[in-house]
Amino acid sequence: MGDSRGLDDAPAIPDVDLTRPSIARVYDYVLGGKDHYEIDRRVSAALFAAVPETSDLAHDNRNHLRRAVTWLVREAGIRQILDLGSGLPTAGNVHEIAHEVDPSVRVVYVDIDPIVLAHGRALLDDDDTTTVVTGDVRDVDAIFADPEVTALIDTTAPFAVLAASILHHLSDEEDPYAVAAAITARLSPGSYLLVSNFLDDDEPRAKALERAFLDGGLGTGRFRTWAEQQRFFAGLEMVEPGLTYANDWRPDDRTPTDSPTHTLYAAGIGRKA
Repeated sequence: MGDSRGLDDAPAIPDVDLTRPSIARVYDYVLGGKDHYEIDRRVSAALFAAVPETSDLAHDNRNHLRRAVTWLVREAGIRQILDLGSGLPTAGNVHEIAHEVDPSVRVVYVDIDPIVLAHGRALLDDDDTTTVVTGDVRDVDAIFADPEVTALIDTTAPFAVLAASILHHLSDEEDPYAVAAAITARLSPGSYLLVSNFLDDDEPRAKALERAFLDGGLGTGRFRTWAEQQRFFAGLEMVEPGLTYANDWRPDDRTPTDSPTHTLYAAGIGRKA
């Protein structure tokens, strides 16, 4: 887990409500980061109470993202990436993974948390291939119309959209399927959509973790079944091996083979023909 005091003693950041937890900051704490407050750590404690191996789950997600981004750039030839709900900078950021293959890859991070914007801008101050913008995944049109997005992402050429660990935070009323459909409509031929989410695979731990998320104020969503998650890829061709447990998606020698949270997370990539 992260630094025990986090940002508690740091100067106040404008527009940050310290009475409400942040998905990005909770995720940072679970991954072992330092950009969090007491409210985030309290919510994290409930997640660990529900599933003591919550940190493994977060690392499984990051590990899958590493493999997926590497594949998108090295094998699929993608040179521009839009990362929705990107979260706070952490070890193995998407632009760093992509730039290991090709330093010219352009990346735009999008998140609703003002801390992500502040920290991301500081990290990327001298990087003209990557930027971070404030945006709400529920408003796809506004994201694609953002001048900083259009400056780096040419939507007439193939690009990839990452929706990693974000759609499960949306309730049925917020219609995550409409969000996925709006993204798919924006994809040019040869573009890709990555989706990964917590999974309701008829396991008691999934229900306990879902309840901890909702009780803690981390979104209003729910964990969805295999069939429900497959709907996010409507209109797209699935990249092999399709929608799978995240650790089963093109594993490599760094993929854990004995993760205690293996059955709690699903992932896949679809391609627009």
